Amino acid sequence: METSLSFRSTTTSPFPTTTTTKTLTLRRPPKTLTIRSAISRAKKEQTIETVKQQLENCHLIAGIRYKGLTVKQLQDLRRSLPDSVKLVVAKNTLVYKAVEGTPWEALKPCMSGMNAWLFVHTEEIPAALNPYRAFQKERKLEDNDFSGAVFEGSFYGPEEFKKLESLPSRAEVYGKVLGALQSPAGAVLGALQAPARDLVLVLNAYVKKLEEEEAAAR
Repeated sequence: METSLSFRSTTTSPFPTTTTTKTLTLRRPPKTLTIRSAISRAKKEQTIETVKQQLENCHLIAGIRYKGLTVKQLQDLRRSLPDSVKLVVAKNTLVYKAVEGTPWEALKPCMSGMNAWLFVHTEEIPAALNPYRAFQKERKLEDNDFSGAVFEGSFYGPEEFKKLESLPSRAEVYGKVLGALQSPAGAVLGALQAPARDLVLVLNAYVKKLEEEEAAAR
């Protein structure tokens, strides 16, 4: 759309006065361009909100290098994941805006290149990560490795994922705890000196055991 503005100038000289009219044309941006900008902004805000929603009750976030993956491969990957794990494809800048000011901000070191993001909503970390490892091996996607992850406030680089993938399951920890509770004091002390995550499970298991014993005694 164009808007025309007219200006008149008068020239005074020994000769007859002359009046000149000049027209200045201003061009407004096309309406379609404005609509596209609004849609793009709305999509970005929606992506940020989606990421924030996934942060609720989240135990781990992992980045995956997805450059080269087809739409079908991403769809197949989503179908292979358990219900407790969600895959979100989003730009690093938008994810960072969503996690900025939270413990998940520790993801920053892996925010380069093209990332898809796994949001894990379960304490069973190995079971959550294994489906992608199987998918990666089956499709021979060596270049599409994990770019990093944050778990319990700490950042894990690609070379540290074995630690995450070898964490004991809840059942294994419960078994260890229940065995320790029936063993000498030294074994119980060893269980209590376990990492923070295991210690929480230890205490939960002990409380559960006491509740079961109390219920049985009624």
